[in-house]
Parts: sequence; C-alpha cells; structure tokens
Amino acid sequence: MKNKNLITISYDDFSLVLVKDGEKFIFPVSCAKNGRGEKENSYKTPRGMFEIYKKIGKNAETGTVFESRKKTGDVYKNGLVCKENAILSRILWLNGLETHNKNTKNRYVYIHGTDRENAVGKVHFSHGCVVMKNADVLKLFDLVKAGDYVFIY
Repeated sequence: MKNKNLITISYDDFSLVLVKDGEKFIFPVSCAKNGRGEKENSYKTPRGMFEIYKKIGKNAETGTVFESRKKTGDVYKNGLVCKENAILSRILWLNGLETHNKNTKNRYVYIHGTDRENAVGKVHFSHGCVVMKNADVLKLFDLVKAGDYVFIY
C-alpha cells in the first residue's frame, strides 16, 4: 500500500476511519438499509477491499445535488425537500478489487454526503452507498486521492 491511504468502514459500528500521516480521522457513517452484500440490484453495501475510482465534486458548493454524477444545479439547504437520500456535496466512487465485489463500480456505490444528516451514524438508510454528513465528506474528500484503498466490513 505504498503511498496509499486506507479507509476502513465498519457497518456495525457506523464508523469510517482514516489514518493519514499519523493522524486518525473518525467520522460517523450510515450504509444500506438492506444490509451487506454484493449482488446486483440488492441495494446492499458491498464488503471487502476497494479503491477510490474517481473523486467527483471538487470545488462544488456544500449541498450541491448530484444525479448520475453530474450537478443538477440545485443546492440542498435545510428544509429543501429532496428525494430519499439525495447525493450531495462530494462523491468518492468505489471500485471493487476482489472477485466477489468487482461489480461495485458498475453498481454506482459511492461515499457521499446526504440530506439525512440527522440519521447518519444512527440508522442505516442508503441504497448501498456509504453516506456521511456533508461537512465530513468535504473533509474526507480533501484528505484522500483516487487510488486510495477502502475496506468495508
């Protein structure tokens, strides 16, 4: 893992941990309400080793709404009604590195911000993605690079 960061995500503990340059960053997260799994259309959070395939949203305004990885032109503010678990602020698109999770990129599984910040770290509610509070995903986005490793268990 030369020069690559490692993010670990615990489904059971609702946590994401990054150790970078001797500093530990811990963030609350939520994952799929359907549990863990790699099957196509299961809406489950995949397990195992991944890499950050692509970082999307650099310099976008906090709360920027994304659909199909593109800015919609909308910016979420408290009180704005979004569809269930909108994709906000930043996207870290994951690519599976193991046989059982190699379909992850094509399943469009991301780490991203959400409009349901009050639920993050308390209940799982996503359709497979790892969701974070918007300020947290902005910080994480700036700390990591494409190619960094992510381990979800």
